[in-house]
Amino acid sequence: MRRRSALSVLLVTMLLATTLVGMPIQASANSRPEPKVALWLTILHNSDGESQLIDLGTGREDFGGVARFKTLADELKWDATHSVRPYDQLGAKRGVLMVSSGDNFLAGPEFNVSLDKGVPFYDTIAMDWIGYDAVGIGNHDFDFGPDVLADFISGFSKTRPMYLSANLGFEAEPALQAFVDSGQLAKSTVIKERGEFIGIVGATTPALAYISSPRNVEIMDDVAAAVQAEVDKLECMKINKIVLISHLQSVEEDLSLIGELDGVDVVVGGGGDEMLANDGDLLIPGDEGLIYGSYPLMGSDLDGTQVPVVTTPGGYAYIGRLSVAFDRCGNVIATGSNSGPVRVAGGDNPDAVSPDPMVQKLVVDPIVDELSDMAANVIATSEVDLDGVKSHVRTVETNEGDLVADSLLWKSTLLAPIYGMPVPDIAIQNGGSIRNDSIIPAGPVTELDTFSMLPFPNFVCIVPNIPRTQFKDILENAVSRVEFVDGRFAQISGFKFTYDMALPAGSRVVSAELDDGTPLIAGGAVVPGADLHIATLDFLAKGGDQYPLAGAPFTTLGTTYQQALEDYLIDGLGGAVTSAEYPEGGEGRVTRLN
Repeated sequence: MRRRSALSVLLVTMLLATTLVGMPIQASANSRPEPKVALWLTILHNSDGESQLIDLGTGREDFGGVARFKTLADELKWDATHSVRPYDQLGAKRGVLMVSSGDNFLAGPEFNVSLDKGVPFYDTIAMDWIGYDAVGIGNHDFDFGPDVLADFISGFSKTRPMYLSANLGFEAEPALQAFVDSGQLAKSTVIKERGEFIGIVGATTPALAYISSPRNVEIMDDVAAAVQAEVDKLECMKINKIVLISHLQSVEEDLSLIGELDGVDVVVGGGGDEMLANDGDLLIPGDEGLIYGSYPLMGSDLDGTQVPVVTTPGGYAYIGRLSVAFDRCGNVIATGSNSGPVRVAGGDNPDAVSPDPMVQKLVVDPIVDELSDMAANVIATSEVDLDGVKSHVRTVETNEGDLVADSLLWKSTLLAPIYGMPVPDIAIQNGGSIRNDSIIPAGPVTELDTFSMLPFPNFVCIVPNIPRTQFKDILENAVSRVEFVDGRFAQISGFKFTYDMALPAGSRVVSAELDDGTPLIAGGAVVPGADLHIATLDFLAKGGDQYPLAGAPFTTLGTTYQQALEDYLIDGLGGAVTSAEYPEGGEGRVTRLN
């Protein structure tokens, strides 16, 4: 980027009009003068990086990538405080913040490389070089438990960004509480920028307990009360510019939350991957049809004040840039016309940036090398395309879902005698734990494919002696949110069942029977009989995805579901996935009526 001298900046600024031409937040009466801007604050933001460190994947290699992201972030930071904009007022300060709204890493092949490497993880190294002022905590940040999140935070060496969540408590998790005690993990923080004090508050989805693995982390369901308490505390400290970084799973939840708050000036959301953009914004090809709304959206707080709400899609695909003008009382009086998503592009695109050489060397190159080795390790051959598309494995039976469920039943049957457990009758795998979100084409199946399909640290387990009435409750939960493409939908092995979407959630299961024909449910009623032994994931056994298993005794079998799949492909199937055993569309294990 070309740099202007201080003299040239001054000369150009003097020639520009000094009135605001950004979007006014509160309209002034005609008789009143334009409010004077005390601070133009540029908030650079992203969320849901989720270990998408190399690029955006097949067909989108020229977009995303954390090394390009670092270069673009540096350019936008410089631009925020040095470039001349026509809506600047003479004398207004210029400041910039960089924040993340959570889900800073995600289980998968890339993060598995990090786990093998150890602290500092590659994602931490990348974020450390990017330079964040504050980082929100998302649900996926707990997928490997609190100790791995603590390891993630401990890896920062160049910077010490504040990790924030107002509605989480860490006293029962010593590794995380240590960061609370040292001042790096808090409910809120204050950043000094250009002599101005800016408060930042964090918030995390209250659904955390059943969609991740927070263990003993305290979760306060009343997010509004937790956030407002921090806002009130900041205001008592005379902080009059307050930003909320939230990970509530959708921008609609952010907009709803704002209606319960007073004193928050800007909301930077995460978890929903919504594409907010305006006319003329340069987007990654294909994203034009995904626009959810304008950038920013506006929400009304308790007093009716309009509050800008922003978010970006994840995967280091975009950097959100929100320019807001504060008056001397801390009111947001305008947003800059340069606000919007800035795509991360490379190749021969007109806005291409070069990868940052240090991030490329320290992060991207070693991951590429490791993944190349995994991709070269062919463990099976498939005669048929394997369907792991997210919207499919969460709503219908797929052949990839069948394959994964069969691997659980096969592996747990082998291990049950070793662990003194009964041989399982059936297996249940939640669709949300199948993560490749793609069709794996017929042909070689590699070790890398298995990690793409099953990336989480989920262990195979057996839950013995489940009464049939509880089994029906399990199936009802599995199909209770099909219309919302929820991760609890079940891919199964050892039995089949039918459900009716015309019936209300909680009473949709019509019939179920074991593979040998033994009836379990008929006409919507439980058929009396022997209890069932179920092979599943420890995540579900602990009540994840609201499966009604929490409290039932279970035994883990010392192997992850990824390892179970790899072993099944090699030893159980002899390296051959046939179209006869795993036809496209599945083999009729799950039937939907209406």
